[in-house]
Amino acid sequence: MKISLIDLAFLSEKRTNVLLLLEEGPKTGDEIKTALNVSSTSIMPQIKKLKEGNLILQGEDSKYRLSEMGEIVVEKMGPLLNTVRVFEENYDYWINHDFSGIPEHLLNRIDELGNYFLLEPDLNRLFEVPEDFKKNLLESRRVMTFFSFFHPLYLDLYSELVKKEAEMFLILTEPVFERMKKDYNEDLRFLLESKNTKIYICDKNITLKNVVTDRFCSVLLFDRKGKFDHQRLISFDESALKWCEELFMYYKNMSIPLENL
Repeated sequence: MKISLIDLAFLSEKRTNVLLLLEEGPKTGDEIKTALNVSSTSIMPQIKKLKEGNLILQGEDSKYRLSEMGEIVVEKMGPLLNTVRVFEENYDYWINHDFSGIPEHLLNRIDELGNYFLLEPDLNRLFEVPEDFKKNLLESRRVMTFFSFFHPLYLDLYSELVKKEAEMFLILTEPVFERMKKDYNEDLRFLLESKNTKIYICDKNITLKNVVTDRFCSVLLFDRKGKFDHQRLISFDESALKWCEELFMYYKNMSIPLENL
């Protein structure tokens, strides 16, 4: 009977864990048992199946190691498992939110969000900036933000960052720009005249907000009805910061610098 490599690699959590462990290097049976905190009776049958499928080999030193084919399979397993984890950890959030504003090349690398968490709104402070978000933003020295909706409280935060001489790059969609220009002209002018702030205007209709700093990153998606529900994804992982910066640069490259009002 032909052995399915997909079944071998993914159908058993124990086999998956063995393969990922051996990516670190050859291990003896005892080292595998200790690392995975399992018994011989539970893990040895799975190791035998991996050997029969030629995903792992056992050398003369009795250590198990990945075969050439196993190395290729495991190299692809990590991103796939991480991608599944990203969606699984907050499954309801992802199926109810619109992530069409994330370009395909970044969606394909969404596993890079890493160990993110979902910041839920405090119903007693629904229209205030979340304290955790505010604290980390104000402690940042470099800030890149894509605004697709207007919130007046953010003007005070970014004005405070100007006073702290933080380096800032802000992208405003045209509706956000027009609202600020009409009703908050002085605040907008203050930001524009700051030597450390660059503002760009984007004419795309995007349903997300992206913030990335030297400390953390945040992605806020609208729900599938185009509504803002105050939930946001937060991550401090280096891979997530790079991913969010690429997302920002994607829209910056299609935006026009604002020179004057």
